[in-house]
Amino acid sequence: MITLLAAETLTRTSTSEAVAFWILGAIAVGGAIGVVAAPKAVYGAIFLAMTMIALAMIYVAQEALFLGVVQVVVYTGAVMMLFLFVLMLIGVDSSESLVETIRGQRVAAIAAGLGFGIVLIAGIGNVATTGFTGLTQANQGGNVEGLAMLIFTRDLWAFEVTSALLISAALGAMMLAHRERFERRKSQREMVVERFQTGARATPLPAPGVYARHNAVNTLARLPDGTDEESSVSTILAPRSMSTTTRDGQR
Repeated sequence: MITLLAAETLTRTSTSEAVAFWILGAIAVGGAIGVVAAPKAVYGAIFLAMTMIALAMIYVAQEALFLGVVQVVVYTGAVMMLFLFVLMLIGVDSSESLVETIRGQRVAAIAAGLGFGIVLIAGIGNVATTGFTGLTQANQGGNVEGLAMLIFTRDLWAFEVTSALLISAALGAMMLAHRERFERRKSQREMVVERFQTGARATPLPAPGVYARHNAVNTLARLPDGTDEESSVSTILAPRSMSTTTRDGQR
């Protein structure tokens, strides 16, 4: 029975649609694996954006144009930019991401993943046994009207819970990015006095190429006596000296 239903399903799906699904599905699964396996949080956010874009293209292939556009504009555009903005504000190192700050969160995540997998398998099994609704019937009256009917009637509770979850995530991001100041801001005079007391350089570092023949980033600046200023070139570059030494040791 299941074999006959699967064969019927394949006959209802066009070749181009099937090829697009398998290619985009592989990209979406690869991006989902990259989210949890990326060494840095920024890379994980980029992989998540790739998965969302692949899902949006699958929606477009299923003639759900409005849902595909919303997937790109809302999730890939707005939510992902929120994630990246929070990451840039608070900063997350790879060593910090490996530390379990909440006790039992890994066990809870594994349990939630297994539960989601069971629900997904149950949904696929239900479709395989009872059949599925065609695109014409699902988009009856238009894709926007059909989607609005599902969101605000049958799936209203899930829609409201998802909205509350997104609002809570935004408030949590703002709380993490907020830094409370417990002492007054130092004045410029106090910062200068502190700099001199710690023995730091009083003046800014000279720019490379000052008093030299070339104004390149790896050219050492020259002091008034003609000697090279080593601190004018970054330590990650190979400094190039433009001063020439004569045989008697004079520059």
